[in-house]
Amino acid sequence: MRPFEFDSRTGIWTARGRLWPLVLPILVLASWFAFGVDRANAADCQFVLGFAALQAAAPAAVGDCLENELHHPADGITRQQTTKGVLLWRKADNHTSFTDGHRTWVAGPLGLQQRSVGDRFAWESDADRVIRIGAVVSETGRFVAEGNDVRRGYRLWANWINGEYGGLKVGDARYRVELNMYDDAGEAAAARMLVERLITEDEVDFLLGPYSSGLTQIALEVADAHGQILVTASGGAESLFTQGFGSFFAVQTPAAQYTRSALQLLAGEGAASVVIAHPDTVFATSVADGARRWAAESELDVLAVHEYPQGSAELSAIIADAKRLDPDIFVGGGHFNDAILFLRAARELDFRPAAMVITVGPSNPLLVETLGADAEYVIGPTQWEASMSYAGDLIGSAADFAARYHSLWGRDPTYQAAGASAAALALHHAIEAAGTTDSASVHQALRELQVDTFFGPISFDEQGRNSARAMGLVQIQDGQILVVAPTAAAAADIIYPAPTAGGTS
Repeated sequence: MRPFEFDSRTGIWTARGRLWPLVLPILVLASWFAFGVDRANAADCQFVLGFAALQAAAPAAVGDCLENELHHPADGITRQQTTKGVLLWRKADNHTSFTDGHRTWVAGPLGLQQRSVGDRFAWESDADRVIRIGAVVSETGRFVAEGNDVRRGYRLWANWINGEYGGLKVGDARYRVELNMYDDAGEAAAARMLVERLITEDEVDFLLGPYSSGLTQIALEVADAHGQILVTASGGAESLFTQGFGSFFAVQTPAAQYTRSALQLLAGEGAASVVIAHPDTVFATSVADGARRWAAESELDVLAVHEYPQGSAELSAIIADAKRLDPDIFVGGGHFNDAILFLRAARELDFRPAAMVITVGPSNPLLVETLGADAEYVIGPTQWEASMSYAGDLIGSAADFAARYHSLWGRDPTYQAAGASAAALALHHAIEAAGTTDSASVHQALRELQVDTFFGPISFDEQGRNSARAMGLVQIQDGQILVVAPTAAAAADIIYPAPTAGGTS
């Protein structure tokens, strides 16, 4: 029995029949900010209700008003910037707090208490039974397609954990997952700022990764500085694994492996030459470096390697040169937007090689929806497809995951979405194996993890790579995305050369 009771009607803590002097008007605060408050001019900036009470209790720590409160209905958090830091209120735990990025003051059942960022008072753990997990994911900007797939994958796992599964099992207790996600708009500066916010303001316990190797690099730099674990499915550049990030774990097959199965299979079908093109990003460069390696191993003649600036609006010059060289295989790296640019330029210039391999896009139904017949016979690597035979004790098989995803989101999952759920699931397995949310214990559990999942086997090497799984391969045939490798998961044979090769269809 706790010595304090919270009256949700009045917002007042009561101790042994007496009114506690610390007033926490939580419900009034929540309704007051239901529609948000605009940024204030200096003249009318003010603290109100719970924030006013906390500032009055610790004026030297909190400082002066810098802006009025801003309420974020999506994550149930109200925050207010001060000259010394940030005031916060969370709907999930009904606590008002202030943080300066190093120390946190919490207005709780024992009055106003101070602790380090990332620590928890015993009453916080006992009362909340919440594990806070943060992610910065592109909801807008250049990675909008893939970023929203990742976001949906994380959300599916959180919904399943808190609903059907009944909460994460930590020892003998069940913990609810609170998932805090922010939109980085595909921008490095925003990603850095928002990951810092997740750690120092939202005080998340663990991090899930953003989309793209470039943004993962940024997130890792911030996470590593704070000793925070980050698990992802969207940071595959080889450079991420060689910088000494000790708390980085990636469930996907690394970028250098993306074209291996395609080039080996096509060489076996009689292909003899290849042209490679990619943007100058860390992920795409890793893919291209791998492509050159696998081409050499498969005795394919590399006729040219084109690197172009990230964000290029058209790639016609590269496609024109590729058409002049007339390779059997064209490999186009990058992300979904690059796939659109490559294939549209190929149509406009009537470039039809025997095999068109695009590293990101062919496994996404949106490519066929966008390009129609221009996507026909395009080949691409895939981390995962619903038809694969992977299965695990949690969530079930690949097909089970796909059914859950479609039921929740009304669309079929891409491998980016599946990978996001798998990254969260890997963290889930590690927390339950550790029996605690202690970061060092969970880190060790991730190091020792060996588990089968709907996404395939997961087991991390010393640098955080998932060393247990291989890359799949798909080809668009009659508008359908069909797995053509590995053999055990194949729904069709690869069509090579493409019937349209060498000219217009």
